[in-house]
Amino acid sequence: MKAIISDMDGVIYRGKQLIPGANEFVQRLLAEKAPFLFLTNNAEQTPLDLKLKLEYLGIQGLTEDNFITSAMATAMFLKQQKERATAYVVGGGGLINELYNVGFSISESRPDYVVVAKSSGFSFEQLKKAVRFIDAGAKFIGTNPDMIDPVEGGNEPAAGTILAAISAATGKKPYIVGKPNALMMTLATRKLGVHPEDAVMVGDRMDTDIVGGMEAGMTTALVLSGVTTKAMIDDFPYKPDHVFDHVGQIDPAQL
Repeated sequence: MKAIISDMDGVIYRGKQLIPGANEFVQRLLAEKAPFLFLTNNAEQTPLDLKLKLEYLGIQGLTEDNFITSAMATAMFLKQQKERATAYVVGGGGLINELYNVGFSISESRPDYVVVAKSSGFSFEQLKKAVRFIDAGAKFIGTNPDMIDPVEGGNEPAAGTILAAISAATGKKPYIVGKPNALMMTLATRKLGVHPEDAVMVGDRMDTDIVGGMEAGMTTALVLSGVTTKAMIDDFPYKPDHVFDHVGQIDPAQL
């Protein structure tokens, strides 16, 4: 049986609504003892936050080890680059916590890295500091490239918007760890202890989930419960290996 790495928003839930078949899918994974991870570009929430969210929506039996966020992936990547480095962070507690977990220090004294995620408290002062640190030689890192996040009542700016502002001021582009970078998929398979060819990426977006999974060497499964419709598949120069209406149709043993 292949390992399952699944996106969350548009696959397991949409907003505050569980997608039909999602609970059955998760219970099947648990019953069959399939190795699996839920993967998200969200860097604000911790694995505990995500576990509690799914429990609130009615999905029981998960642990914090069943999740990987772009904040976790960013921390894993940076630890591989430099041990016990320093970082200036634009982002919330979820990202800061993950950096602490890998031995990083948060600093405003010539930091090694400027690490940027979505931040509801982003200010001109933070922008100024980030620009000055990068100009002084700090490496510019983004957790994910998402420009906007859909919320109740419309959209709101996300990490990509903040990255664009800093990039415009410095003339430098960030290295982005999250989807669609295949690095995040590779880190997820490493966390599960499996090779990418023995894993399936399940997602609702052709431009992040499917392309990232494909480039990492994974089998890909597109669900039509989120962003991508069946008619949109032909707009892309690559195809998913499998297409399902929703995750309830997926039998992990058959992939």
